[in-house]
Amino acid sequence: MKAPRRPGTGADARGRPGGDGPEPFEAAAARALADPTLQGRLRDVLGRLQRSRRRMIPPHTATDDVRERARLIRAEVIAHLDRYLGDFVDKAEAHGIRVHLARTAADARRIVLEIARRQGVRRVVKGKSMVSEECEIREALEAEGIEVTETDLGELLVQLARQPPSHLIAPAIHMTHARMAEVLAPTADGAALPPDPKVLMTASRRWLRRRFLQADLGLTGANFGVAETGGFFIVTNEGNGRCCGTLPRVHVAMMGIERVLPTWASVPTILQSLVRSATGQRLSVYVSVFHGPRRPGELHGPDDQHLILVDNGRSGLLGGEFAEALHCIRCGACLNACPIYERAGGHAYQAVYGGPIGKVVTPLYGRSPIAEELPHASSLCGACREACPVKIDIPALLIRLRHQHPLPGPMGRAEPSLVRLAGGAMARPRLYRWATRLARWTLARRALAGWVQRGPGPLADWTRNRDLPVPDRRPFRDRWRERRRGRS
Repeated sequence: MKAPRRPGTGADARGRPGGDGPEPFEAAAARALADPTLQGRLRDVLGRLQRSRRRMIPPHTATDDVRERARLIRAEVIAHLDRYLGDFVDKAEAHGIRVHLARTAADARRIVLEIARRQGVRRVVKGKSMVSEECEIREALEAEGIEVTETDLGELLVQLARQPPSHLIAPAIHMTHARMAEVLAPTADGAALPPDPKVLMTASRRWLRRRFLQADLGLTGANFGVAETGGFFIVTNEGNGRCCGTLPRVHVAMMGIERVLPTWASVPTILQSLVRSATGQRLSVYVSVFHGPRRPGELHGPDDQHLILVDNGRSGLLGGEFAEALHCIRCGACLNACPIYERAGGHAYQAVYGGPIGKVVTPLYGRSPIAEELPHASSLCGACREACPVKIDIPALLIRLRHQHPLPGPMGRAEPSLVRLAGGAMARPRLYRWATRLARWTLARRALAGWVQRGPGPLADWTRNRDLPVPDRRPFRDRWRERRRGRS
């Protein structure tokens, strides 16, 4: 099933509609804001995901203990990745898993194609995998004339619609049920399908079963590998990962080099953090663990199992100021909490990884034509940091990236000087008091009923979409001084 979806293939591809090159994030976000159907879908689905997470992780619980344990596990692995990765590879190969290292996306494509050619593969069933999306594996296989079928329902929908995924865990979050029914019509031999989720799931499941049984090769991701045991596991709710990994005669799994856990005892903490933050479940329906190909006497499993460890820019972050980005467990919680993603949706990012974590890793990996814009597409409200189950300080990482990639134009060039000026004023109390009085006087002259609708200078862009309250006549320091006098 060929479904090209790179820039130039249509309005939903990763680029400007019609294929005229990259579209600025602001323009893509404006189109999303003007789409009432998309806005309704984002509010509905993200709202449900947030409510499910709150039910599973209510406030004022011991959840911070779990988050801290998960953070320490990920930090330990990333700090000593060479050792843990080496242990994992040694034990995986001892189980009969053929391990390959892909330093680049091109290497990953080459390795997959070599396996497919050697095995005479004509049909591939593919489980959901962001790293294979990152490396454009499906496109490479289809260019060889190999039929590739996405088996996660959301991924199947975007494949049939010739679109990229728009969310880490809910690829078709932008589609209505009516649109899903239209897209899935080929799976029902062109017959009309009602916009009923149960009917759509049943129709796609019946169609996919034939694909599973006909496939020569199953391609999946891997949520994590375990250094202590040499096994890797896949977390799904639809069971398609297990079918891709056991029914075809060849199984190829792909995993980023950072996705390693130290011991089997660390798995429950990470699994709990992943599932509860991603979908608000106590546990996913399927957790499939793989320890090599089918052995003599076993009835199920592939004859040949490969694991491709993908670097693709990750090793360059080790030991640096952005190493914390490698702690990510790809749960999607930061996307669900982000007010920017909630309004812009995933396609506005024109990148494999959207949302707050995508604004960090996309510029670091250099995987998008608008990569340098993305760190600035954030309010720095901190909702992503509070939602992250491994406590990644995403706002701090974004600020560092903003220093490296200033905005183009006069404001971008002036921003470093303005920040230094503000820092100098804050370090001098008298100068700070004078500056705040001047700022209040300037804003008060522009105010209407206590609100500034158009700010001066650089504030004009900020107030284009929101009003700014005029600072109070009595600043906090004066109130605090009076409070202390009243106590003495």
